[in-house]
Amino acid sequence: MALETKTFDIAEHLNSPEDIRTFLQEVVETGDESDFIHALNTAARAKGMTEVAKAAGVTRASLYKSLSEGGNPNFATISKVTKALGCKLSVA
Repeated sequence: MALETKTFDIAEHLNSPEDIRTFLQEVVETGDESDFIHALNTAARAKGMTEVAKAAGVTRASLYKSLSEGGNPNFATISKVTKALGCKLSVA
């Protein structure tokens, strides 16, 4: 009998707005810009890309493209997505 494994996806474990905030805060504190874009992608998948795109005022396709690996979202998109996830950007 072969052992089957499943790829770990943190998005499956971000079950609440607080989980998403904590996750994004950790990435901001420990990662770089590309890590944060990847984290926004993960959080948006956890919440639902369609819901996040609608709340951010962008199309689902453009959201996927902006937050994909190699994507280069502008600041307005990052700000809108962050708000759609129930978070806000701040400078400390």
